[in-house]
Amino acid sequence: MSRRRITPEELKLWQQVARTADRLDPEKSRDTPRSLQPSTRKSPERTKPELPQFEIGQKAGTPSNRHDTLPGLPERLARQPLQMDKRTNTRLKRGKVEPEARIDLHGMTLAQAQPALTGFILRAQAQGKRLVLVITGKGRNNDTGGPIPTRHGVLRHAVPQWLGAAPLSGLVLQITQAHVRHGGGGAYYVYLRRNR
Repeated sequence: MSRRRITPEELKLWQQVARTADRLDPEKSRDTPRSLQPSTRKSPERTKPELPQFEIGQKAGTPSNRHDTLPGLPERLARQPLQMDKRTNTRLKRGKVEPEARIDLHGMTLAQAQPALTGFILRAQAQGKRLVLVITGKGRNNDTGGPIPTRHGVLRHAVPQWLGAAPLSGLVLQITQAHVRHGGGGAYYVYLRRNR
């Protein structure tokens, strides 16, 4: 908020009042205080930043511009703390461990895939299996660069959320992206906790 400047009429009135008042410290000069002098300076003109030229019908951004503010899914999974033993994790990354069971969610809707995944994980854990493969597919890129982004691979993004929520969160020890041999970016290794 900028301070209001004193008008010449207000300054004249102040000077009349100041002449009738007794000064507390006569040593100080009798000049009008600087804060009460009218401003003769012009405020600096603000320059507006240059905006790129935009024409009607032009796309707001190129498809290479990402709307998603979160890091990519592989980065988020890689940043999770390691819950399983290092040796097994290293073997998983190299594709040296074979999953004991697998489920393919290709072509399913979200409404079909969630109960199928939940039942599969519950059965696998009850059977004492430790490593299962969940195949989601990489999904289609339907983002046209419009103002409302569309997610690339809906199932691929939903599966880690489902595995991290009840009733599966207590059964799942670790989720990692599968090795290329087992589907790469379109599949997940799900390492389950031991039966108790």
